[in-house]
Amino acid sequence: MLISEQKPLEEILNYLDGEKNIFLIGCKGCAEGCESGGEKQVLEMKHTLEGQSKSVTGFSLIDMVCNETLTRMKLKTHQKEMKAADSILVLTCGIGVQTVAGVTDKVVHPGCNTLSSGGAHAEWKEAERCLECGDCMLDFTGGICPIARCSKHLLNGPCGGSQGGKCEVDPSIPCAWQLIIERLTKLGQLDKLEKIVAPKNWSVSLIAGPPVKRGL
Repeated sequence: MLISEQKPLEEILNYLDGEKNIFLIGCKGCAEGCESGGEKQVLEMKHTLEGQSKSVTGFSLIDMVCNETLTRMKLKTHQKEMKAADSILVLTCGIGVQTVAGVTDKVVHPGCNTLSSGGAHAEWKEAERCLECGDCMLDFTGGICPIARCSKHLLNGPCGGSQGGKCEVDPSIPCAWQLIIERLTKLGQLDKLEKIVAPKNWSVSLIAGPPVKRGL
């Protein structure tokens, strides 16, 4: 089970600043078990956002959001509600957030922080996408994690060493920051990279400090 907890409401509302219509996604797998993004939490978030003058266009509860095929199929049944939304708030682990970002052209916001993998690695077969940092940064990077997917775990932008969109450390993998820049450009949110973000507090993670293994 991937262990997650909901982000503080103030942080979530900051993500949604300037947006009126929100679509919610919850997970009936790990997030439900952690009480961070199951049906109860999704309905509570809906009520909370409506109390903040937001409009929730709809919501979806997916058995395992980290399963890309399942998530893609499930969201096809919510195309109308998603089209009406300014963004999607995902109450799952970081892998679930990235799965949703990978199957939609909407802005995706993380509603939870992932604290530990609990010895599991979700259903994303191709690569590890979340290193359980405890302070999810996916809102600033277009739903692509630079900690897990950048070989140097860079949080302050590309190193400048990539060639042809490939990582200089391992040319067999794409440069994560190139992917981030391309997605933010597509979303019209490249200016997010101009924001000053406070240094990461690694003590909130259940892993022992910054990751040392190379991410994919």
